Order: sequence, then structure tokens, then C-alpha cells
Amino acid sequence: MTHRTTRRARVIAGALGAGLLLPFVAAAAPAAAATPQVSCTSGRAGLAEKLRRDITAALANRNGTIAVGLYDRATGTTCTLRGSTAFDSASVVKVTVLATLLWDAKKHNRYLTQREADLSKAMITKSDNTATSTLWRQLGMTKIKGFLTAAGMTQTKPGANGYWGLTQITVQDEQKLLKLVTAKNSVLSDNSRAYILKLMGQVVSSQRWGTPAGAPSTVSVHVKNGWLSRATYGWRVHSIGTFKGAGHDYMISVLTHGNSTMNYGVTTIQGIAKAIHKDLVPVTSSASTQRYVPTDQPREASVPVPPAGG
Repeated sequence: MTHRTTRRARVIAGALGAGLLLPFVAAAAPAAAATPQVSCTSGRAGLAEKLRRDITAALANRNGTIAVGLYDRATGTTCTLRGSTAFDSASVVKVTVLATLLWDAKKHNRYLTQREADLSKAMITKSDNTATSTLWRQLGMTKIKGFLTAAGMTQTKPGANGYWGLTQITVQDEQKLLKLVTAKNSVLSDNSRAYILKLMGQVVSSQRWGTPAGAPSTVSVHVKNGWLSRATYGWRVHSIGTFKGAGHDYMISVLTHGNSTMNYGVTTIQGIAKAIHKDLVPVTSSASTQRYVPTDQPREASVPVPPAGG
């Protein structure tokens, strides 16, 4: 059977081949993704909008990629920015290592040995890398992944080949971990939770920067930070902390990379933290916010990582 092509059909076909209909096609393409915005909800009237506005203001003109998580049990308040964006963990993963150790000990109905206790204290309070590597090897990937599954930390991917500092973490999972550490649950025993908080409360003064910045003296502070520089994404600077008192029970996670220097990342995190503490626990005197101040140059031995690009 012979098919005849009309003149109109030939004109349309020619136009498509020549790209004359390109403006129409381009207009149908999806628009570029918008920059993520801070999202907050709260059971207290007006608090969500205040936090959203003040965190956003703290982020203004700050370079790099920044993720934020906040949860306050007392007011049912949650704030999130880039909750599922992955970052190299640096030393923040050390809280996960300790939680895994305690979770596994609970499964075997045993206490930590003195050696394990000494390694754990050095790992958390001084961010000792050698102690971390020792415990990471002792636990092994099966136990570490087992804890992550039990904790529901589905977005956390352990670093391969012993490079625990390259574990992939997200704000969402770090907030899940902090929730487990700060409230009764079936994953971590009460004694385990108390032990983790005790060590996070004993971090040396030079490493108490980050999320504790601006915390009033009326709340207890528990913190763990991480920092690492690589050829890509510059400095990774992170801080996770839990805070309780003055009628509040809250936790903050701030993860960043793409910082030009470590101190630039520290300043970014502390600006966000100050805004959160101010909104959640207002104080009448600035003197009560001076308990935690930025350090001039936080220091830590290099986190074990493969060569750049590895």
C-alpha cells in the first residue's frame, strides 16, 4: 500500500529536523532545582518561623555546602536543611563507633574491658585517631553495619579499608543517633546512653567549639566535632551536640564542606548554633552565653584517609 505525504506534513518534518521548534522544546524542559531552604515545624506558636528566619539569616553569605538538623523534645520542634546530603564524617563518626561498641557489648551481656574504656575515653574526649582505628578494627564491618541497621541509620555508609573518616553521614542519621543517645530505647541500654553522654560532656576545652556556641549556662552540653581537609570539597567541618535544661531537651547537627579553612567552617557552625540557642532558650544577660566560646585554632592529628582522589 502506498502512503502519500502531504505538504503540511513535509513542512513540519523539515522544521523538526532543522531545530526550528527548539524554543518550544526548551520551554518544556524541567526548571533547575531550587536552592534548599530551611524547613521548621513546632508545637509552640511562632517558634518554627522564628527559627527558620534566624537560621536562614545565619546562613546568609556563608560559602560551602551546609546541612542542619535540630530537634527539641520539649516543644516538638524540628528544623532541617539538606537532611539527606552525604558528607565525609571525619571524627563525628566516633560517636557511632562508641555506640556500636556498647551495643555489641550489651548483646553479649558484658561490660567494657578497661582497655576498651581507655580507648573510648581517648577517642571521644580527645578525638584520638589511633584509639578510633583500634576500635574500628576490633569491631569490624559486620558489627558496625549491624548497629547502623538496628539504629535505623540507613543513610550512613561505613568507610572502606579502615578509612573510618570517610564514612558517609547525613544530618538525618546523626539526629537519629542523638535521639537514641538521649532517650530510652531498645538499641542502647540506659547505662550505655549515660556513658556516651558522660564522655561527650568531658571533651577537652579546645574541642568544645561548634554547636555549643551560645549555649546558656542553664543547659548541660555534650558535643563531638570532626574536621578534615581533602583535595575535593576543601575542609569538612562538623559538629553534633545535645543540650538539656531550662525546660528543653534538644540536639543539633551541623555538617559542612567546601570551607576555605577550618576556622571558616567553625564560624559558620557557631553562627547557626547561636541562633538556635537564642531562640530556644532566651537569656536576659549576655554573660550567661559565654560558657562556650570559639577556640583560636582547634587541633587534631590528621584523620586516616587515602591519598587525594582515593
